[in-house]
Amino acid sequence: MVSTRVGYAGGTTENPTYYQIGDHSESIQIVFDPEVVSYDELLEIFWSAHDPTARSYSRQYMSILFVHDEAQRRSAELSKAAEHRRRGAPIQTPIVEQWSFTPAEAYHQKYSLRADDLLLRELRRMYPGEEGFVGSTAAARVNGYLGGYGTLRELDREIGSYGLSPEAAEHLRRRVGRFRP
Repeated sequence: MVSTRVGYAGGTTENPTYYQIGDHSESIQIVFDPEVVSYDELLEIFWSAHDPTARSYSRQYMSILFVHDEAQRRSAELSKAAEHRRRGAPIQTPIVEQWSFTPAEAYHQKYSLRADDLLLRELRRMYPGEEGFVGSTAAARVNGYLGGYGTLRELDREIGSYGLSPEAAEHLRRRVGRFRP
C-alpha cells in the first residue's frame, strides 16, 4: 500500500460525518502501486476479509466494492463470480461506481497507530501535519501491522524504509512478533 484513509462513500449526503453519515457507508480508500501489488491481489484480500454472503444490517456498515473505471469493474465482476463459485452461495456485496469519498474525522484515521504512543509520537515527528501523516506510506504500513496484517518476516523486509528510530523499530517488531512470526 502506498497510503490508506478511512472515510465515507457511496451516498448523496453532503459533508458526511460519523454522527451524520446519511446514506453513505464507511469505507477505506487505498492508493496502491500496481508494480508491487495488483488490483486482482487486492480483490482477493477484499473477499477474504469479510463474509460477502451475509446481508448488511445497515447502510453505514454495508460491504461495498467501489470501482473507479471499467477495467476495475470487469476485474471486480470476475472476482465476484469466482467468489460465488468458491463459496457456493450468492454474494451480497454490490459493486458500484465510486461517487465521492469524504475522509473521516482525524481521530478515525490510522486508528491502530493512534493507540501506540511511541510509534504515534515518532511518526507525528516525521509527518507533523494531519494530511502528511494520513497520506504517509510509513503510517499506513505501521497501522496495518498494528492492526494485525502482515508477518514479522514481511515487516523485517521493509521496516528500514519507514524512517523509524532503532527504539521504535524494535518496539514495532516486538508488537508484531508477539502475534505473528
